[in-house]
Amino acid sequence: MEFVPWTSFARIVQRRGGNAGVRTLSCAEQFRAMAFAQLTWRESLRDIEASLSANASKLYAMGFRSAVKRSTLADANESRDWRIWADLAALLIRRARKLYASDSLGVDLDNTVYALDSSTIDLCLSLFEWAPFRSTKAAIKLHTLLDLRGAIPAFIHISDGKLHDVNVLDLLAFEAGAFYVMDRGYVDFARLHALHQAGAFFVTRAKSPMDARRVYSAPTDRSTGIISDQRVMLNGHYSAKKYPEHLRRVRFKDPESGKTLIFLTNNTALPALTIAALYKSRWQVELFFKWIKQHLRIKKFLGNSENAVKTQVWCAVATYVLIAIVKKELQLDASLYTCLQILSVSVFEKTEVSCALQPDASQIRIA
Repeated sequence: MEFVPWTSFARIVQRRGGNAGVRTLSCAEQFRAMAFAQLTWRESLRDIEASLSANASKLYAMGFRSAVKRSTLADANESRDWRIWADLAALLIRRARKLYASDSLGVDLDNTVYALDSSTIDLCLSLFEWAPFRSTKAAIKLHTLLDLRGAIPAFIHISDGKLHDVNVLDLLAFEAGAFYVMDRGYVDFARLHALHQAGAFFVTRAKSPMDARRVYSAPTDRSTGIISDQRVMLNGHYSAKKYPEHLRRVRFKDPESGKTLIFLTNNTALPALTIAALYKSRWQVELFFKWIKQHLRIKKFLGNSENAVKTQVWCAVATYVLIAIVKKELQLDASLYTCLQILSVSVFEKTEVSCALQPDASQIRIA
């Protein structure tokens, strides 16, 4: 918790009126309780209360002024503005991205590279009526723009299950010179042209069939997997009106699966193999969703209202980024998964984090 910028957090709480009329469980204590639930995989509010009560003598050292009651925590999650935790997560994300800015992408590229995707979390329609998805099911979507240096989420939007992925492009402020890697669900030529005019680059896959005519073909070496590297113009009347400029179309045959993939981009300078490698790196956002679903509490919720759900998701994101900050600032070799596992069993220990997460190798014995 010492890695949380508490002074900045206090300003966020004051701006949002988070502690107005609060007698017990301040916003800082609420975050500690929610982070504790994430780190130790608590199943319910009752579980959080029981676990903390069992260690009552250690609560003060953890930052709690009094015991945490499940009804108080439930009320706080229901009533306190979820944007407090969104602002805290944004604060931590800015800090984490600076720490990971010099990390390697695995591609010879100095530009910032983002992967954009969404993940759906299914819910019960009778309990979460505010998040309609299908006639018998509710859901929320996590739309995430992931900075591939360090796998840090640069942008997250939580919506109901009905919001189509492509609409999220309207919410983004495109960064000139950055690459946005997306799957076919984000192919909308009007929005891609807006991204192009902002000075940013996109890499995506073409939908099938795609009505376009070849303007120019660059020479390729088929032994590398690149079948063709072409400049194309869209043929359809409305498509051509939405994107009136040349597009680059790269056909690539994956040597492992044997599948032929067709990539679209507005970047004409990078080698075709680099374009293929950039799209392959999009898989990191899938791994990010898999990681947080497996290791953080975002599939079972501690409240049913929209505010409670968004509070829990943003606290989960803040916890994830906080672990990434700790890992980088302490220069730990352990993975985020290992750090999380160690923290989950040592959260009540009065031990320096650097000592707990980086045990002395000389003390390890092989049975």
